[in-house]
Amino acid sequence: MNRKRIALGIIILLFFVTLLSAGYILDKLGPRLGNDIDAGEIGSGKEIGELPEEEEVIPPNIEVTIVAAGDIMFHSPQIKGAYNPETNEYDFRFAFEHVKKYIESADLAVGNFETVTAGEEYGYKGYPTFNSPNSTVIALKEAGFDILSTANNHSLDKGKKGIINTIDNILEHGLVNVGTYKEPTDEVHIQDINGIRAAILSYTYGCNGLEGLLTQEELKYMVNIIDEDRIKQDIEKADENQVDITVVIIHWGNEYQREPSEYQIELANKMIEWGADIILGSHPHVIQRSEIREYNGEDKFIIYSMGNFISNQRRETLNIGNKKYTEDGIIVKLTLEKDFSLGKTIIKEVDYIPTWVYRYSESGVQKHVILPTSEYIEPENENFSKEVLNMIEESYNNTIKLMDQR
Repeated sequence: MNRKRIALGIIILLFFVTLLSAGYILDKLGPRLGNDIDAGEIGSGKEIGELPEEEEVIPPNIEVTIVAAGDIMFHSPQIKGAYNPETNEYDFRFAFEHVKKYIESADLAVGNFETVTAGEEYGYKGYPTFNSPNSTVIALKEAGFDILSTANNHSLDKGKKGIINTIDNILEHGLVNVGTYKEPTDEVHIQDINGIRAAILSYTYGCNGLEGLLTQEELKYMVNIIDEDRIKQDIEKADENQVDITVVIIHWGNEYQREPSEYQIELANKMIEWGADIILGSHPHVIQRSEIREYNGEDKFIIYSMGNFISNQRRETLNIGNKKYTEDGIIVKLTLEKDFSLGKTIIKEVDYIPTWVYRYSESGVQKHVILPTSEYIEPENENFSKEVLNMIEESYNNTIKLMDQR
C-alpha cells in the first residue's frame, strides 16, 4: 500500500514539473511565435525554420580597353634597317618602342598585318609582293599586340604557302590571327576580354588579282573576301554565341583618299544594322574620319581608315598628291563597360593616340620609328630638328581634325 502511494506521488510530481516546464517554454517562445505569426511565417503555409529566399547578387560592372592600329607594313628599306650583320638576324622591336606603352597596357590590342611571313626561301622583300622575316611577328608580340588581322590585299603575295606559314608563325609566337585560315571553318573568333565576350571578324575587298593562286574551294575558306551575305551571317552567328560586343576589321576603300567612299559608308551602315558594334577600317594608307553612331539607343563606333601604323610610304617615296598623309597613323583606344544590371555592354569612351612614322639614317641604312605625336609637339625638343618637329605637329593637327570629338 505504501509503495502504491509513493508511486502515485511521483507521478503527480512529474505531472506538475511538466506543466511548469511547458509554461516556461511558452513564456520564452511566446513573443517570438507572436512575431512570426504577425510576419506571416506561421499559418501562411510555410514550414517553421524555412529560410527566406536570398536576393540575387548582381556582379559589379566590368571595364576593359581595346586598342587598334592600322596598316603594319614592312617595305624593303625597313627590312634592311632591321638587319644586324653581326648576328645575321632581323630585329624590328626598336620601331615600336615609343608606342609600346599604349599597346601593352590595353586588355586587347589588334592590328592589320599587311604582309606575309612565308619564309626565308621566298626572299625578304617589300612592295609589290611582300614577304617579311618571322621576327616582325616577334616585335609585334613584344609590343603588346594580341590579335593580327591577316585578311588584306597582300594576303596572297606568296600564295597558299604564304598564308599557311604566316598563320603558323603568328600562332607559334602566342598571337591570334583572324581573316585567313588553313582549314575550312564555320566558327567566328570569340575572345574573352577579362569577362567581356567579343567577336573579332576580319574581311578584305580582294587580293590584288592573286586570287587565282588558290582553287575556288580554297579561296572560299582561306581568305575572308568581303561578301555581304557572309558578313551578315557571321555577325548573326556571333549573336547566337551570346557575345557582348562585335568588332569588324575591314580592308576597304580607295588608296590615299582621305574621305571614305560611298561604298564604305553604305556597307558600314549595313554592318551596324546587322549588329556590328565597332568597325575598324584599313587599306587607304591615310587616315579617314571616325564616327560615333547612335543606333537603337546605343553608341556604335566607326573609323573608316586608321592609316599607316608603320611603312615606308611617305613624302620622299611616293608620287601622289596626298603623300605626306601616308606617314600618319592612329591608335584607337576604346573603353568598354559591361553593366550586369542592364544586361548590356556599352562603348563608354573613345580616345585617340595620333602617330607619325619618323625615318632617319643610321650606319648607312634607314630606320623607321613610330612616334606618338602628342608627346613631341613642344616648341623645343633636343631630340629633333625644328623641321622634324614641324612635321610632327602638322601630322598631329591633320589627324585629330578627322577624329570624332564628342
